[in-house]
Amino acid sequence: MRLTTTSYVVLGMIAMRGPSTSYELKRAVNHSVGYFWPFPHAQLYSEPKRLYELGLLDLQAEKDGRRRQTYTVTDAGMTALRAWLAEPTEEPLQVRDVGELKLFFGEFAESKDILNLAREQIEQHQERISTYEEMQARFGQREDVAARMVPLGLGLAIEHAALRFWQDLEKERS
Repeated sequence: MRLTTTSYVVLGMIAMRGPSTSYELKRAVNHSVGYFWPFPHAQLYSEPKRLYELGLLDLQAEKDGRRRQTYTVTDAGMTALRAWLAEPTEEPLQVRDVGELKLFFGEFAESKDILNLAREQIEQHQERISTYEEMQARFGQREDVAARMVPLGLGLAIEHAALRFWQDLEKERS
């Protein structure tokens, strides 16, 4: 049984939320781990089916109407999730940043394009910081989600560091 990071996202989200359809998973991911772990959302429709076949999820399918399929985590699924959480993480931080990629090839760009890139990145990072701060204000005092708020601190630190970088680059190029 080979599980991927997406497998663990699905198991973890269903364990956290309780019974969930693939559509509900997609919405939950968009408002949580999707901020720092992007992946194709089509996997949130195929992966639960695979995990069901592996015995890690249970499935309740509606007989009529929309025929929604609702998944819940089995004991085996919780065991797999807990085993993964206990494993050491040896992978380095991964950043998939198109702005950084464009900057890498910046020697082929016009100077004004690099300046525009910096300004666009500043705006994007300011928006993301605002979003994160709103999340922190909205959920920061809730004990029931306190553990889920811890990664938000890392997200804010990364966004502030990126913002400072792009602001410095803008000043340098202006």
